[in-house]
Amino acid sequence: MTTYDELKKKLEAIIDPGFNKPLGEVKGIRKLVVGPTGVVELEVDLKDLKTNEQKVKIEIVKLVKVELGFPGIKVQFSESVFVPEGEKPIRYLAVASGKGGVGKSTVTANLAQALIRQGKKVGIIDADVYGASIPHVLKLEIKPLSSTADEKMIPLQKDGIEVVSTEFFMPPEKPLMWRGPMLGKMLVHFFGGVKWQDDIDLILIDLPPGTGDVALDVKTYVPLSKVMVVTTPHENASAIAIKAGYGAQHIGHEVIGVVENMSYYLNTCNNTRDYIFGEGGGPLVAKKLGVPLLGQIPIARPLSKGYIFEGNEPVGKIYDALAKSVLVAMAIE
Repeated sequence: MTTYDELKKKLEAIIDPGFNKPLGEVKGIRKLVVGPTGVVELEVDLKDLKTNEQKVKIEIVKLVKVELGFPGIKVQFSESVFVPEGEKPIRYLAVASGKGGVGKSTVTANLAQALIRQGKKVGIIDADVYGASIPHVLKLEIKPLSSTADEKMIPLQKDGIEVVSTEFFMPPEKPLMWRGPMLGKMLVHFFGGVKWQDDIDLILIDLPPGTGDVALDVKTYVPLSKVMVVTTPHENASAIAIKAGYGAQHIGHEVIGVVENMSYYLNTCNNTRDYIFGEGGGPLVAKKLGVPLLGQIPIARPLSKGYIFEGNEPVGKIYDALAKSVLVAMAIE
């Protein structure tokens, strides 16, 4: 009868093709339990999950059931967060909100551009799959993505920002009508099947509103992702943003702070701030979540015809300050 230690040793010897190293060396065995009936329960972290899951799963099942004679196996895979010595880790920041209409995607895109101004390499995963808007905010041409020889998607780029979005996979003006399983498959592609630029510093994840499937899937695919919550000053938005923040913390994400969008309108006639949507929402959310208020973005329009503020504009300078705070919170030098 095979012992637990023997089973673990043989499993750790299986090669993770993404690293071309044994699972034991890349900390790929997250959980290993042998139940009272002899059924093995296993959680495995793999690099390039989309490409390698099926191959490694067959190898594991063959080892456990055929070679070692265990009666059954339950195996669950997640994307590996292991970083080999000398390599630069990819950091992820999910941008969340409790409800739609608070300008989360606009904040995400402008934050990305501000990070570019700080000399960083930035990508955006447009994970708001049913309401994808990042390509439109950036005025990015909608066209199919090309791929590498190993079938990884090559993101489109605008002003230095790399983007993947469901908009690139759908005919113009056709709604996305997918059930959960199809949604999950697309997210596997987004989180494990993209060829980002070398030495990318930060990938922003534009989440859909609320605390549904996508937010939970992010924890599976990018377990070390941190979260930034966007709200408006209005009590309806802030009340739900608190729930989104609590939800992120509940499943183990670190919330780095809160951004209050549409905080006020700067009335140039008398140089005063008009609080169109009330006051206090952002500070309240930050206080409830126990995190800092990272910025308050006024209602304004960029000087250009687009939606991105330049660094010499007053709002652009606010985004630059937000970008610097994010870099500190994400420990990016």
